[in-house]
Amino acid sequence: MKLDISHMRYLTNDDFRVLIAVELGSRNHEVVPTPMIHQIGGLRSPSTTNRSISDLAKLNLISKLRNAKYDGYRLSYLGFDYLALKSMLKKGSLYSMGSPIGVGKESDIYLVSDPKGVEKVLKVHRLGRTSFKTVKRNRDYLKNRQSCNWMYLSRLAAEKEYMFMNILYSNGFSVPEPFDSSRHCIIMEWIRGVTMRRLRTHKDYKKLYSELMRFAVNLANHGLIHCDFNEFNVIIRDNPKPEEPGFVVIDFPQCISIEHPDASFYFKRDIECIRKFFKKVFNYGPASDPSMMDEDGFGEGFKHAYPVFERDVKRINNLDVLVEASGFKKKKKNSDLETAVQGMREYTYEEEDLEDEGECFEEKSDYEDSPEFDDSESEGEQSDLAEENERIVQALTSGVENLKMDKLGNYILDD
Repeated sequence: MKLDISHMRYLTNDDFRVLIAVELGSRNHEVVPTPMIHQIGGLRSPSTTNRSISDLAKLNLISKLRNAKYDGYRLSYLGFDYLALKSMLKKGSLYSMGSPIGVGKESDIYLVSDPKGVEKVLKVHRLGRTSFKTVKRNRDYLKNRQSCNWMYLSRLAAEKEYMFMNILYSNGFSVPEPFDSSRHCIIMEWIRGVTMRRLRTHKDYKKLYSELMRFAVNLANHGLIHCDFNEFNVIIRDNPKPEEPGFVVIDFPQCISIEHPDASFYFKRDIECIRKFFKKVFNYGPASDPSMMDEDGFGEGFKHAYPVFERDVKRINNLDVLVEASGFKKKKKNSDLETAVQGMREYTYEEEDLEDEGECFEEKSDYEDSPEFDDSESEGEQSDLAEENERIVQALTSGVENLKMDKLGNYILDD
């Protein structure tokens, strides 16, 4: 879809208020009634609202559904684009639009600049294209919702990818730096380079292979699996700095947690995609070498040719929980202690046990309240017993023989 912003400069504040009103009304209506647009927009008069609606419809920012039972409009993708760009313009993260630099199955990529003239990349999510109609089944964007439109899905995808990029960039992963997000659009760092798909020669492709494998393992160790890790989503830098890796990984909205039931399958698929590319382009298919001791990388010169989920993935962080990736678990119950405590929480007394316990409490109460119970008598008996024990000890130390004993084996002194 072509993004034509030539008319944005001519739109008034009332026009944008009407656009926002249609967007808000679309949450509960496929076609938003005209009276509702006027009510939500809060314009001065219905005639002002109708004039803005007419201007927006001419620019294809909103559209009217044929054979509708009532007079109403719905937001178009172009109108959704205008709202996102207007929001970024207000926040100062966007100043000018450039030419498109890429078109994918889920998004369009444009070159933009901020008010300081720094070139950046604008990614516009466009879910629902002919080549990607199964997104509602393959992605968990909907959560518990039964249905929704493609613009809402695109917004969820953008929000999720922006969240992933923020957390990964702050944890030192080689991903573009995200700057801003609004609705279905993301502004991120522009990486000078080419996608790995166009790569035909490389001065150290063996090192690149090992670094890509280590990236996948490190990402999994932090709790995430890319799920689309291939030559289309890896950008090779033109002139990387010594402290920078030679590649940058993009496209993260489909990431899942390593706790996902199919985590091992998706991890293996990501690794196989990289292996097939290097085998096809560089004829590089390393084999494992048990004689090598180095396990810090993969490929030639290392013990293992490629990573295996069960062997190499060891959790060191919980990024999947922070970003609520698909398949994550909020609470892990893997200890016998937790199981035992849970059993104690679920334990219920039988009726007979409760009755016995009640009788026990009653007997104790009666005993304590009995008038026959006297602390002074108890203290006297204890003192007599202490004196008798002292006399027995003295008799034993003095060498007295033939002391009598009772049936329990206690010594008895004759008075």
